[in-house]
Amino acid sequence: RKLKVTELNRLTPEAFKESKKIPLIVVLDHIRSLNNVGSVFRTSDAFRVEAFNFVVLRLALERGDHKTALGAEETVDWEYFKDTPEAVDKLRQEGYTVCAVEQAEGSVMLDNLQLDKTKKYAIVMGNEVKGVQQNVVDNCDICIEIPQYGTKHSLNVSVTTGM
Repeated sequence: RKLKVTELNRLTPEAFKESKKIPLIVVLDHIRSLNNVGSVFRTSDAFRVEAFNFVVLRLALERGDHKTALGAEETVDWEYFKDTPEAVDKLRQEGYTVCAVEQAEGSVMLDNLQLDKTKKYAIVMGNEVKGVQQNVVDNCDICIEIPQYGTKHSLNVSVTTGM
C-alpha cells in the first residue's frame, strides 16, 4: 500500500533549516522558466542541498510565481544574482570547486566523475536553449557531461539537476 503523507516522517521546515546539508550549491544560469526554477528548488530540498543561487531571465520573473517549488523556496537557502559570473566568482572565492554541466571539450562524463569528499562543490546548470554561457564555462574548474545515447542532445534543466 502507498504510504500516506502523514506516515512519511518528513522534516518540518525548522528542522530542515537546522539539518546537515550536502556541501553543494546549485547555480542556474539565465533560466527562462519559473517552473524549472521551482522544480530545482524541490530537488534541492529533497536532497538537502546546501544552497541555491540563480540568475533568471527578467521575463520569467515578470511572469509570476514558481508554484512548482511547493514551498521549497522557504526551506532551501537561496540567493538571486543578476549575473552568473558574479555568482561563480563569489563561490570560487569561498573555496568551492565550480562545475558547469555542459557538453564541452574535455568534459568529464558523469559516470566517470570522481569527487573529493573533502571539497565543496557548485554545479552550474544552463539556460534551456543556450546552455551555460561560454564566459561562465571559461571560469569553471571542470565541465561535467551527462552521457546521452538517443537522438536528442539535451535534457530538461530540472531533470539534469536531479541527475
